[in-house]
Amino acid sequence: MRYMLLIYGCHREELPDAYNEVNKYVKELMARGVFLGADPLHLPDTATTVQVRSDEVLITDGPYAETHEALGGYFMVDCADLDAAIELASLCPLAKLGTVEIRPVLEAQFG
Repeated sequence: MRYMLLIYGCHREELPDAYNEVNKYVKELMARGVFLGADPLHLPDTATTVQVRSDEVLITDGPYAETHEALGGYFMVDCADLDAAIELASLCPLAKLGTVEIRPVLEAQFG
């Protein structure tokens, strides 16, 4: 099953020393055969929010949710179950600096 490990409260611009640890973590995920992808995000102040209400497009500068612990990036993993995802999240070096939310991916069929 696919899971997203959502990283909150950590942004790459704020954590230049974390790259080595994150690279080691990605190599571990690859060695286990569970790594599907990962990306850090720019700081929340670079976000643009789009909503459509009554056929009118509303554009707002900034993130949708205003919180100190904004979404900073993600890892996508494919593992057997939630227990395996919890183990992987606990190994993430960014869990020591922020928070890792585990979210199962809905296996939707499009097309």
